[in-house]
Amino acid sequence: MASSCRRPEHMAPPEVGSIRSPCVLSSLSSRMIEIQSQMSERAVELLNLPEGQPCFLLDVGCGSGLSGDYLTEEGHCWVGVDISTAMLDVALEREVEGDLVLGDMGHGIPFRAGTFDGCISISALQWLCNADKKTHSPPKRLYRFFSTLYSSLKRGARAVFQIYPENSEQLELITAQAMRAGFSGGMVVDYPNSSKAKKFFLCLFAGVSGVLPKGLGTETSEKNVPNQVQFSGQRSRFKNMKGKSAKKGRDWILEKKERRRRQGRDVRADTKYTGRQRRPHF
Repeated sequence: MASSCRRPEHMAPPEVGSIRSPCVLSSLSSRMIEIQSQMSERAVELLNLPEGQPCFLLDVGCGSGLSGDYLTEEGHCWVGVDISTAMLDVALEREVEGDLVLGDMGHGIPFRAGTFDGCISISALQWLCNADKKTHSPPKRLYRFFSTLYSSLKRGARAVFQIYPENSEQLELITAQAMRAGFSGGMVVDYPNSSKAKKFFLCLFAGVSGVLPKGLGTETSEKNVPNQVQFSGQRSRFKNMKGKSAKKGRDWILEKKERRRRQGRDVRADTKYTGRQRRPHF
């Protein structure tokens, strides 16, 4: 796999930047900003907030505040949390109206119990699945995040995460820790038959189980592709939602070895035989 196609969470820690850095942000097209706004709009829709009532919301991984701009337009007050000082500096320069907090969501959400009416997060949660340091344990960091988030939400509130899952195993890891922290809910998939328009939204209920919304773009669906998976008291399988994971190929092995090297682990040298398919023995 070429480096230009690597997932950003595999290229550098979130506080370093990669695609979230100010230099890249400054070159974002109006189309990309429009997509960010559309995903924020969809996330707020899935929150199912009281109509016409201003709410106090949390934006996790707020970055430069593009999602917060939409929340402000809708009349809501918000607090944004991000690990990158550079991105928060951009938000300050843009004079966003929300309050900004520097913090690693893997360390937990530092707010009092019952503070927020809801939470949204756009393209941030999957970063917790990557171990950037030897001390990082993705399951522990996910649980710490979800458990403190659960506490900071009012009972009956929702949290909606737009994510780009790497594979079905990652979805299992995320939802298992959310369940362990007390959440119920499930995954909503918009436009499941489209490779470009497909979007994954993890919709979580705090304290009160709700009806999982249907994904968009399923009315004209011709293929039998699931657009939601709900969980409450048991593990759910997501094998059909993301397709087969391209594991064990040469590109996957090289990328995994590179990640381990960045983590300071001992890794065998790459050779022309790396990832070679061996013939079966009879």
